[in-house]
Amino acid sequence: MNWSEQVVLVTGGTGSFGRKFVDLMLREYRPQKLIIFSRDELKQHDMRASGFDHPSLRYFIGDVRDAQRLERAFSGVTVVVHAAALKQVPACEYNPFEAIQTNIMGGRNVIDAAINRGVRRILALSTDKAVNPINLYGATKLCAEKMFIQANSYSGAQDTRFSCARYGNVLGSRGSVIPLFQEQRKRGKITITDSRMTRFWITIEQGVRLVVRCIEQMHGGEIFVPKIPSMKLVEMATAIAPGCDVESIGIRPGEKLHEVLLSEDEARHTLEVDGMYVIQPAHPWWRKDNWKQARPLPEGFSYTSDNNPQWLSAEELYELVGETAPSVLPWPEEEKLRAPA
Repeated sequence: MNWSEQVVLVTGGTGSFGRKFVDLMLREYRPQKLIIFSRDELKQHDMRASGFDHPSLRYFIGDVRDAQRLERAFSGVTVVVHAAALKQVPACEYNPFEAIQTNIMGGRNVIDAAINRGVRRILALSTDKAVNPINLYGATKLCAEKMFIQANSYSGAQDTRFSCARYGNVLGSRGSVIPLFQEQRKRGKITITDSRMTRFWITIEQGVRLVVRCIEQMHGGEIFVPKIPSMKLVEMATAIAPGCDVESIGIRPGEKLHEVLLSEDEARHTLEVDGMYVIQPAHPWWRKDNWKQARPLPEGFSYTSDNNPQWLSAEELYELVGETAPSVLPWPEEEKLRAPA
């Protein structure tokens, strides 16, 4: 894929993902034009003032709820990364209509505008919470996944293709538990919901590079799931704030003890490639020879944060969040790949 010939638009472009995506695009891929689509003029101003002021950049104020505005924004665009969403679980629970309007109806607007404007490739970001969802955020992202995959049948013979990238919690993003732990350690006390809780973790840059790879390799219809490490929440708290008291406050409504990136039911039509899994759509328009070199998964396979063969060590965590490791690690280094009890 020749990125220098592409006109790329990212919805939610002023968020944590959007900023890193724009940074990587400008440094390494240099598209013909890069459009930041978001609804907050102050964040766009701050982003421009912080150095994102390249000649190929365009700042486009708009909301994914506004179908007409999306149609205007998508004019001449060849690649769309759909990152705009309401993502905070408690906020979505308290404001369900708003979450549905943005995450589901906004996704529909993106699909319609992309087909109408002849966008070639659209990749929507999803989350592990979309698998067997127990909160509204996860349910809206599950609906969005279903819509974006089935959108390939709406586009038909037209060269407009849709796929999704599904991954876990992002280290250091807004709403991540890392900044919370860093703030709590000033008071000498860390709160976690349950000492058994595990989560998948990925850095923003890893997420962005996954998205770029998916756009380059997608046929249209796949859900891409990266192979990423897990970590116990209590071990993460101990690593970020060694010596602090850790208080367990109980699992909140809408939270799971362990997250799932790939369910056993999905695994039956999923393929494994280097660094990720590819969930194939169960639709008649999908060509079974699209991923010839990929490997099928064994019977009964599932990919959950507690059965993950890859575990994040304290030293790796310090490196990822850019902090200096203490002289004595919070737990033995030889346990870095140990699955939780």
